[in-house]
Amino acid sequence: MTQFTINRRHFIKGAAATFALTALGAQGMDFFPSQKIWRVGLIGTGWYGKSDLFKLIQVAPVEVVALCDVDRNQLTEAGALVSKRQKSGKIPRLYNDYQKMLTENPMDIVLIGTPDHWHALQTIDAIKAGANVYVQKPISVDVMEGEAMVAAARKYKRTVQVGLQRRSTPHLLDAKKNIVEAGLLGKISHVEMCCYYHMRNNSNPPVQPVPVFLDYNLWSGPAPLLPYVGLPHRGGWRAMMEYGNGIVGDMCVHMLDAVRWTLNLGWPTRISSSGGIYVQKDARSNISDTQSALFEFDGLTAVWQHRSWGAPTDPEYPWAYKIFGDKGTLACSVMKYDFTPLDGGKGIHKDALYEREKYPEDLQEKDIELHTAAATRAQMLNFIACIQNGNKPVADIEEGHISTASCILANLAMKTGRTLVYDSKSRNVLNDAEATKLLSRTYRQSWIHPTPEKI
Repeated sequence: MTQFTINRRHFIKGAAATFALTALGAQGMDFFPSQKIWRVGLIGTGWYGKSDLFKLIQVAPVEVVALCDVDRNQLTEAGALVSKRQKSGKIPRLYNDYQKMLTENPMDIVLIGTPDHWHALQTIDAIKAGANVYVQKPISVDVMEGEAMVAAARKYKRTVQVGLQRRSTPHLLDAKKNIVEAGLLGKISHVEMCCYYHMRNNSNPPVQPVPVFLDYNLWSGPAPLLPYVGLPHRGGWRAMMEYGNGIVGDMCVHMLDAVRWTLNLGWPTRISSSGGIYVQKDARSNISDTQSALFEFDGLTAVWQHRSWGAPTDPEYPWAYKIFGDKGTLACSVMKYDFTPLDGGKGIHKDALYEREKYPEDLQEKDIELHTAAATRAQMLNFIACIQNGNKPVADIEEGHISTASCILANLAMKTGRTLVYDSKSRNVLNDAEATKLLSRTYRQSWIHPTPEKI
């Protein structure tokens, strides 16, 4: 096995560009002198959809012209909140059907904050409608959806940024530049990633009538219409593999993507995984409560572990990645990083950047993740800049696809009990016809699964 090395020129170029945009984030609207007003729409007005939108409003001259959600109550509330945030004071047009919203409103940017099972169709339809797209991670529920999303972005020449904002996180940018690029780790051959949050929904609610304010059929869309057991928002839908990819798809995708970005990695060469529901067996949830995955690269192994029970192995880093070199170790999380040299020298520590004073409205935002706000603002600035200059954004759709698909393949490896090798050129799992069939799931009713060949 060859030793892993970094493409220094590519690394410096990418790091410098992102650092520049992070610095621009401190300037706010000054980045857009005499710039036109960007027409913006949001599909999915729940927690993170609104949070992404509010960060965009903070740093760019936008007019939010339309909002869409299948929950009428959530939609109405979002409309009122947006009217208070945007400069015009207008309430955006409110829609139940995103396709109607796209048809009736020319938009420069569409943000997508819906559950994972909707990301592919909504992204592709928004691209075809002429918009640039900011879509939350993971980008898809199956691998072929992601391939189709990349194909659509390229065919229609639209900028698509993915909400993998570790790539724009100030303290992680610092770690990349001043620890990894500076060579403080030495030779790097191993990474460990983890999540030990007790985040699995372990309730078992009864079947209930669907409330009149929720279009549950449209909420399910291409996914199976499971019995209604309460509002699916946030923790509800993430408990079901029909709508996402479990904790691996939700949390590993962030850490794996951060590792790939930090170390300039492409597709894993081999992926294996094991796990299941070992402890929390009484819940309705069908996602794993315990899982390990191995992502193999040329000269480097990256291991993932999650447990939604018990204690974390390192309480200081319960959701994190640790990069091991022969000269030291770098531990990174959304909150901080720590570099520990092996020669007994002084370590290096850095915390997340908070911008409470510059953006006091953050403190009024319900459930805001203050430690990620600066990163999301920088991510939005990068997105807008790339729409203008035609460059690929820091979390381009293809990068989001690689990280997402790798996590999906880990779940498929656990399901089949085999190590998988995905060939992105042929779009097949090599020497595994059964796993190749699992790269695309069956859509419900009249919904048509997108394919890259038919974009």
